[in-house]
Amino acid sequence: MPDLMVMLTALLIGGTAGIASGLFGIGGGIIIVPMLIFFLKFSSSKAIGTSLTSMLLPVGILAVMKYYKAGDVDLKVGLAIAAGIFVTAFFGAKLGLSLGNVWVTRGFGILLLLVSLKLIFS
Repeated sequence: MPDLMVMLTALLIGGTAGIASGLFGIGGGIIIVPMLIFFLKFSSSKAIGTSLTSMLLPVGILAVMKYYKAGDVDLKVGLAIAAGIFVTAFFGAKLGLSLGNVWVTRGFGILLLLVSLKLIFS
């Protein structure tokens, strides 16, 4: 795929993830990773690494500000989660890279299935 098409596809993926992030609080794992795999033919590990890179700075600051103004942000809990992510994401990345693409992709699929079933039947 030509570079311009790759960049336009990446912008569309980012836009989709931004809408999903603001709407549902999701983006990286459920939107960006599968779209990078399906549309740009990335390996699972490259998709995960690229997704993490894309969220490194923006992480939805404008959406967070909107929710904060509406009184729907618990800063203490959010910062505690951020600290947990900061400390453990390294180990998750190390484990994911050691397992390989097939097992990470299957594990991700199982996670999505379980979450979907929980949402459907709750």
